[in-house]
Amino acid sequence: MLTHRNLLHQINNLWEIVPAEPGDRFLSMLPPWHAYERACEYFIFSYGIQQVYTTVKYLKEDLQRYQPHYIISVPLVYETLYSSIQKQISSSSAARKIIALSLIKISLLYMEAKKIYEGTVLSNNLVKPSFIAYMMKWLWARLIAAFLWPLHNLAKILVYKKIHSAIGISKAGISGGGSLLMHVDKFFEAIGIKVQNGYGLTETSPVVAARRPFCNVLGTIGHPIKHTEIKVFDIETGEVLPDGSKGIVKIKGPQVMKGYYKNPSATNEAFDQEGWFSTGDVGWIVRHHAIGPSRKCGGMLVLEGRAKDTIVLSTGENVEPAEIEEAAGRSNLINQIVVIGQDQRRLGAIIVPNNDEVLAEAKRKSILGENGELAKDKVMNMLYDELKTWTAHCSFRVGPIMIVDEPFTIDNGLMTPTMKIRRDKVTDKYRREIEALFK
Repeated sequence: MLTHRNLLHQINNLWEIVPAEPGDRFLSMLPPWHAYERACEYFIFSYGIQQVYTTVKYLKEDLQRYQPHYIISVPLVYETLYSSIQKQISSSSAARKIIALSLIKISLLYMEAKKIYEGTVLSNNLVKPSFIAYMMKWLWARLIAAFLWPLHNLAKILVYKKIHSAIGISKAGISGGGSLLMHVDKFFEAIGIKVQNGYGLTETSPVVAARRPFCNVLGTIGHPIKHTEIKVFDIETGEVLPDGSKGIVKIKGPQVMKGYYKNPSATNEAFDQEGWFSTGDVGWIVRHHAIGPSRKCGGMLVLEGRAKDTIVLSTGENVEPAEIEEAAGRSNLINQIVVIGQDQRRLGAIIVPNNDEVLAEAKRKSILGENGELAKDKVMNMLYDELKTWTAHCSFRVGPIMIVDEPFTIDNGLMTPTMKIRRDKVTDKYRREIEALFK
């Protein structure tokens, strides 16, 4: 149950995140009945801003046609744009491809150096940084940035200008409703398109925190918005944890719902005795440091995943699947992935392959059959090797994998309206196959 007061809090306080002006153009593709879209619409129209509606089908065309100042969307849209740009670069001539990819790498390095001296490097370091050590690092980062700056500016002229003219987004892309992949986040930052990641729930009208235009720290979801309190509580004891400690994120603020409609038991479960609303998300708050590469990050919220998504293996180990899924999602061969393994001795995965890329890779490796088809066992081996490569740095390894041809979509009920995979629905649909996989 959301009140007028809940929604007015959003209208009155979102300008700090999105300092839009009359005449600005927003592009959105979320359903108007969704809390994220609804709050954005109220905010947009209250400031006399133009709103353009599009769909997945016409997104690319409408970005070029309307050249929006802002885009309101979910992480999957930014991932799609990223993949589209990468494909365009890959299909260029060999010389253009090498130049573009080299300049992007230089821009990524330039941005990493810039973050060090600007104090926007995300870290959960317990040790207070030494002043002398940081000054040495600061000086080194300044030198690296100064050396790379001319090449970064050359990249703007040769490569990024064309991308900007194709998609617009001249002020910022606002991302919410899910986790934004780090490599996608870094890519847009490198090419000069600001993506501000935010966080909220339907129960909180929905925005509770977001990255600000002037302090857009990658890997975080920024500071709480005005009049909002965020604390992290121990999952077992319910005690408030100090900054840097991981636990359940709870919220207090004027945007928090009145309760669940005609469901007092669910309402009582969501709120504790002191009125804190439990989000069900696992996260931590960045420590405050007066000096060092993280000095501007203090108080920002970092999310690690959903508490209910945590996989508990039969060995007693707790696994956050998001880390593995995010790493595997960087592979061109993997379209979608869900890590499984509740109550098992090891992890498994359900994979929807990117068939075009799999076929192209098979051609490159000359492993296609005589009729031009690819045997299932070879697809399995390719995907397993790919998964192994991309998740090598993760804390846990994936064992058996299962390949499914039907993508997870909103239409078949395996994705939410904000394009997040419904883990419970996927595991329910393939329950028998999962049992057979672990046998």
